[in-house]
Amino acid sequence: MSVIILGVDPGLANTGWGLVEAQGSRLRCMGYGCIRTTPAEGTARRCRLVCDGLAEVIRRHRPTESALENIYFNRNVATAMATGQARGAALVAIAQADMEFAEYGPGEIKLAVVGSGAADKAQVTYMVRAILGLDHDPTPDHAADALAAAICHAHQRVARARQRDAAVGRGAAS
Repeated sequence: MSVIILGVDPGLANTGWGLVEAQGSRLRCMGYGCIRTTPAEGTARRCRLVCDGLAEVIRRHRPTESALENIYFNRNVATAMATGQARGAALVAIAQADMEFAEYGPGEIKLAVVGSGAADKAQVTYMVRAILGLDHDPTPDHAADALAAAICHAHQRVARARQRDAAVGRGAAS
């Protein structure tokens, strides 16, 4: 059985999205893009544009699960707040579609895609391209990061299925 996963890299200026079809451990890119807003539009309108843009992607492609990148908080509080606002807008679009969602930290996504939680953007983009068999780098970086979130979620689904299968096998043996 295949599932379509929507990956989201939230940001108020740029919210990346990526769609990955997962059939077991086989992954295929279904599309990606970026919702862009400008400060001149005002915060409330920018959040609405993010929500409406993702709602349109969801309506058009009908993903059943989603994966959001958690907020990475360093020292810039203003950036963290703006990212949090975009993340909230994304969650509204996902909730309105009654979709399952999971959250992953940047290090967790990098570990799942590259094998190192300290990977840089170029390494993530390279591995997203390789894993999905693309003939070009997905751009912009926000879309590549969204595809990486979807890939991370797909890997987690496979790992959970293996754990369930192992648990069922242990239960049958006793």
